Amino acid sequence: MELRQLNTFCTVASTLNFSRAAEVLGYVPSNVTMQIKALEDELGVRLFDRLGKQLVLTTAGKRFLIHIQGVLNKLDEARSVVHDNENLSGTLTISANEVLCAYRLPVVFHLFRSRHPGVRLIFRSVSNQQLKQALLEGTADVVFMLDESIHSSALVVEPLVEETFRFFAAPDHPLSKRTVLHLEDFHGEVFLTNEKGCPYRTMFDRQFERKGIDSITYLEFQNAEAIKQCAITGIGIAFLPEMTTKAEVERGELVALPWQIPDLRVYTQMLWHKDKWLSPIILSFIEAAREVIAIEEENISV
Repeated sequence: MELRQLNTFCTVASTLNFSRAAEVLGYVPSNVTMQIKALEDELGVRLFDRLGKQLVLTTAGKRFLIHIQGVLNKLDEARSVVHDNENLSGTLTISANEVLCAYRLPVVFHLFRSRHPGVRLIFRSVSNQQLKQALLEGTADVVFMLDESIHSSALVVEPLVEETFRFFAAPDHPLSKRTVLHLEDFHGEVFLTNEKGCPYRTMFDRQFERKGIDSITYLEFQNAEAIKQCAITGIGIAFLPEMTTKAEVERGELVALPWQIPDLRVYTQMLWHKDKWLSPIILSFIEAAREVIAIEEENISV
């Protein structure tokens, strides 16, 4: 069992794609495939299942990953003792949902890359439901979640910023001319929302159910961009965090309606496993995230 095989295994487990893993590692795809096959032959188990075009970790692969991540973390810790932390190298895996990937993390990635160009940065966009599991299984080093306050005995949770959610509509929507709105005013309206299972969709549903309002039509989408474009064309009312609509509001394509869901407290939160060794790479990334979010919020408040 070679160290490079273990590193390749962890990279494939993070990307779940042989070609992407090869790109990250600087190998040809056939080399990655050969290394994984050699490792599986030595262990006598399958580490990955190939389900058509989808690559997934087997149960044995998940168990193996947890232990190998610990081995590689200790090696990174040993390397950091003898190397200059100003010239960091290695691999960092980050995960978040689509909204945070598009609207919060690009500036964080840019700052981190400018400081540590030698670090391989892997990003995987996954649903909120899978993010905690990615930390518990060791397939991500740090994740970002958009949710109500998260409490976990296994994870470290650091809230970065409270996010404001609003209702947005096209300027010619009948409700956009109102200065005051009540929940009852939304009877019969079409709401453009994320699919069920999304944390803030759950909060949205909870508020209307409390008031006994059930004459609401939903159109469900997987991403914020589709919701915005449908709202702009007048199809319905979008329910989104303010950070996703700044450009459209500034251009006059959307307006915020004068109503907010009471007691809706949602935060962008940064998480990592409480037992994970925080290498200089991870610590530097965490600091970059804190720095960027703090600057963005300071600019908003000015």
